[in-house]
Amino acid sequence: MHELSIAYDICRITEEHVGAGELASVLEVGVEVGVNAGLEIDSLEFCLEALLGAPPFGQAVPKIERLDGDELRVTYVEVEDGSP
Repeated sequence: MHELSIAYDICRITEEHVGAGELASVLEVGVEVGVNAGLEIDSLEFCLEALLGAPPFGQAVPKIERLDGDELRVTYVEVEDGSP
């Protein structure tokens, strides 16, 4: 099940973008996945939900957009702005 290792990589990319100290403020991670990317997209989504819903994240959810082709990319990371 290489979807789990790809989900870990997506979490690592997220950490690189926001910093380790800000992972708890991540709300959503956008991912584009092509139907020909060689992944079981539902399994990837399940793995991401498990990883992003646990510490150090806690409240983040994946937003997966299915595309034609073989793309796989993180498109955005939504972070809580901390305003009251």
